Amino acid sequence: MSRFDQLTRKRGRQSGFSLIELLIVVAIILIILAVAVPQYNKAMMHGREMAAIQQIKTLETAQTQYMSQFGRFATTLTELGPAAAGAPEGPSAAGLIPMSLASGSNSGYNFTLAAQPGGFAVTAVPVSFNTTGRRTFYSDQTGIVHENWGQEPATAQSPEIK
Repeated sequence: MSRFDQLTRKRGRQSGFSLIELLIVVAIILIILAVAVPQYNKAMMHGREMAAIQQIKTLETAQTQYMSQFGRFATTLTELGPAAAGAPEGPSAAGLIPMSLASGSNSGYNFTLAAQPGGFAVTAVPVSFNTTGRRTFYSDQTGIVHENWGQEPATAQSPEIK
């Protein structure tokens, strides 16, 4: 047997990865995932919280527009939302916010709009606390957004967002 045949045979038996090598690679990938996934979830939750704050600002702007058009603040999200297909816009559906927000749930948060003497109050609470958000938010006609780090809904007495 020639030297070339001996080398070819030896390499043929050594080609590929051993089971130990594959297990080590899988273990390294799992360790990386164990570190990366919680950080990813935390970043997504923070993104949803920022989106909720922006949605509150959108509602405040819509309320200002509604007041200038109809002489009062809207009392429900549907009053700020779009009109039904073919129906004209008016006080019951002003078309100032998208249907996704007028439905009351958007970006992992549930939004409520309530009438108050001389104004309105907007609250946003996570759909699933500690999954879609860690904070609750509150705002009113003053335009100041308040936050609460917990499941209790934020109020006008909660700390302001800086």
